[in-house]
Amino acid sequence: MKTPFLLFFLIFNLSFFSCSTTKITSSWKEPNKQVNLKNLNKVLVVALLRNETTRRKTEDLMVEYLNGSGVVSYNYLDYKINTSNENRIRDLIKKDGFDGVITMRLLDVEKQEIFNPNNRATYPNYYNTFGDYYQRSFPYYSNADYFVQTKIYTVETNVFSIIEDKIIWSGLTKTTNPAGVNKITDEIAKVVYKKMIREGFIKK
Repeated sequence: MKTPFLLFFLIFNLSFFSCSTTKITSSWKEPNKQVNLKNLNKVLVVALLRNETTRRKTEDLMVEYLNGSGVVSYNYLDYKINTSNENRIRDLIKKDGFDGVITMRLLDVEKQEIFNPNNRATYPNYYNTFGDYYQRSFPYYSNADYFVQTKIYTVETNVFSIIEDKIIWSGLTKTTNPAGVNKITDEIAKVVYKKMIREGFIKK
């Protein structure tokens, strides 16, 4: 069944290329649901982030991908809606003509230390004595330069139909060491869009 719902990251008419640092780890869509891009009307974008500056930058980027159909939540929800009243939020969004809502929420930031031998050889690969083994191996683990800290960001993206008042797509992505808000938003946009195309959620 084809329905005129919202879409996130819709105008990637460029060639799809893989993103080296962002991967989709899981996703779900409502069975038999398909979004027709030509029917896109008005979409509210919501970045659920604690830092206000990051939130606004993320929503601004999301709106750019919607080619004039997106509305940032920081100019809409903050001044018109009491967020503690669920019915008030739903009724106002419907009244104002939104097809749907797209949300992006940071779930977790995981820090990892990865061993980096810095191309130093450990030759020979066998040792006759413990002293020989320890003397060759200890510098790798006592020098902080051999360990590189990485950050992995887990982000949840949801697509809600306001017409049907329910969620119709959800996905989790993991991004390793993003170079700022623009980079992580851009990468998530690409991998989510490609996933939606592959599973038939989107009709271009």
